[in-house]
This record gives sequence, C-alpha cells and structure tokens, in this order.
Amino acid sequence: MGNKQPSRTWSVSPSGWMYGVYPDTMEGNRQLVLSLLCAFSQWYNSSGRAEQPIALSHQVNVSKTLQRQMEDFAREWQVLMPPRHTGILYVYPILGFLAVSLVVPVIVGNILNRPHMCQETRYILLANVLLSDLLFITVYMLSTCLNAAGVLMSEWTCAAQLFLLAALYSSGILSTMAMVLDTLLAVLVPLRYFALWPVSRTRRAIVGVWAVSVLLPAGFVGVFAWYLSTGRCILHFCSVPVLLVLTVSYSTPMQMTMLLSVAAILLILLLVFSGYVAVCCRTCKAGVWKGESSSRAKGTFLIHYLHLFLSFCPMLLLATKLLLYSSYGVQDLRVDLWVSLVMCNVLLVLPKALAPYLYGFRYRDLRKALLHFYGISRDSQITPVT
Repeated sequence: MGNKQPSRTWSVSPSGWMYGVYPDTMEGNRQLVLSLLCAFSQWYNSSGRAEQPIALSHQVNVSKTLQRQMEDFAREWQVLMPPRHTGILYVYPILGFLAVSLVVPVIVGNILNRPHMCQETRYILLANVLLSDLLFITVYMLSTCLNAAGVLMSEWTCAAQLFLLAALYSSGILSTMAMVLDTLLAVLVPLRYFALWPVSRTRRAIVGVWAVSVLLPAGFVGVFAWYLSTGRCILHFCSVPVLLVLTVSYSTPMQMTMLLSVAAILLILLLVFSGYVAVCCRTCKAGVWKGESSSRAKGTFLIHYLHLFLSFCPMLLLATKLLLYSSYGVQDLRVDLWVSLVMCNVLLVLPKALAPYLYGFRYRDLRKALLHFYGISRDSQITPVT
C-alpha cells in the first residue's frame, strides 16, 4: 500500500561476506562501493562483531540470524559514505592550498634570492618549514581531490601516498623544533651563538631533518602495507579519514604503531613548548618585556604559542580517539567518520595554512616583499628641497 522499496540483490564480498546492495547504487559507482564493502567486511570479520548475533541467539532460526547480520552489515557500511552536506569538509584542504600557494613561493623566493637572508639561520629555517608545509598541503589537497572523484588505488600506491604525507608532516614538526633550538641558542648564549650554530651547521641540520623525516614513518607505513596485503581487496579507497575508521581503530598492530608515532610527535611538541617557556623566562629576567620592545616581543610569542596550540589539537584528538576506541570500541561509525574528517581536513591543515601568514608577515623584510609583490604598498617618492 505504501511506497514500494527497490529490490535488493545479495552478493558476496571478496572476503567471503554477503552483503545487500541496491541496483541503482551499484550502477552509480560500482567499484567504489565494492572497495568500501571489501574493506568494511574485512574489518567486520576481524573485529568479531560478525559472530555476536549468532552467539546471542542460538535458539533463533539460522536463516533469520544470517539475514539479520546481512541487514546490519548493509546498513552500517553506508555510514562510510558521507552525506552531501559533509562535502564542505573536502573544501578546506583546497582553501588551505590556495592560501599557502599565494604566500609561500614569494617568501621562499625572496629568501633564496637575497644573499643576506641566505646567511641568516632564522630565514633558512623558516624557508624550510614553509616549504614542508606547502608540499604537505599540496599532496593532501591532491589526495582529497582523488577521494572526491572516487579514484581507487592499489595497496602499494596508497602506502606510498601515506608515506609521503607522513614524511612531509614530520619534516614540518622537526623543522619547527630546529627553529626553537635556534631561538634558544640566540637568547641563552648570545656570545657563542655564531660559533655553536653557524650557517653551514644549519644546512646540515636541515638535511638531517629530512633524513629523519623519511625514516620515522617507514615503520607505520610498512605495517599498513602488510595489513592491506593480507586482505583480499584488490583496489582501495585511499582516504586518510576512512582508513582511520576502518584500519587504525580496529587493528591492534596499526593502533600500536600509530600511538607510538603520535606519542613521538607530542613529545616533540612538548619540547618545543618547553623551549618557548625557557625563552620567555630568560627574556623576562633580561627586561625585554619592559619598554617599547615589549609589544613586539609579546606579539612574537603569541604567534609561536598560537601555532603550537593549533599543531597540538589534531594530535591530541587522534591520541584520545585511539586510546578510547582501543579500550572501549566504537559505538557509532558516523561519529567516528565525522571526527576523522574534521581532524584531517580542518585541524591538520589549519596550522600549516596559517603559518606563512603568522611568520611571513612578522618579519619586516618579508612583509615588505609580499606587499610589494602584490602591489599593495607604494614606494613613496621624496623630492629633495632646494
């Protein structure tokens, strides 16, 4: 009498589970749906949830129990496909890329083209940080566009993409730590600063930062590639938020490696915070906070602390998510996906998108170069009085 529901066909996923799908959904984007079904069914079987209904209902007909399992499965995997209004979260990486690409090339180009800037450690470290952020946001923006288009990847291609993102993110964090070390040496031992931290040593430190950044994510990506290779899914939907929902939250090896990686990043950020606190205490004793220079010093430290706070937020959220879900499990996949989307597409991109504006406009030389490049400032012509 009411609206007639469309007929549903039952199929078997590559991991051996049966699922129900509608013909129009399969015709719309069949490969993407099969990939998500394969990945979700792989988690569904390994997590032990597939056997719970049978264990709780021994006296119920086996066919009804199997049908109930298939109904629950078909309903739950659809949560992984975000509704239309979540598309706004995919715009943030693109906006971050546009914001960074307008400023970072100008700043880095001015630093490299001016000899006096190339001989100053602070400018070299700043250029390295901004370059790492630009590359990270570029790769993540391309990954977001591929995910929005429904492009599937093999396990090794997906692992290479995640490895590149992790290496660029680690490079940005370690470069920020190098900036703090430079500030500490300049404030604590100003007389020995040039002897302890010359430009040649700074360049070697940058090379070391990139080398360590490549080695740090190797273990995590190796475990991830092994996890994908043990499954039967040929192609994968290589989205970081979806992978956090499907694999990291429910695989014990992935949880351990991710927790170790997040703990290492949080430790580095704590060291950065401790360095800023030490600089603040030393400058207070030296009387920097008094007089006309106090406003500029306060503004500089406010920029540092704001950028540090924005870098802390996604790592703290990810650590909390992993600890809670590893102990208590996930109660709502929709909430889990929303948290992952906000964490990856907003909180992870925001500090890197704001960094060139926070630091670039803080230095007078760089600010003048930016304003002159976009024609905002006009050179005042002074006519001599005769």
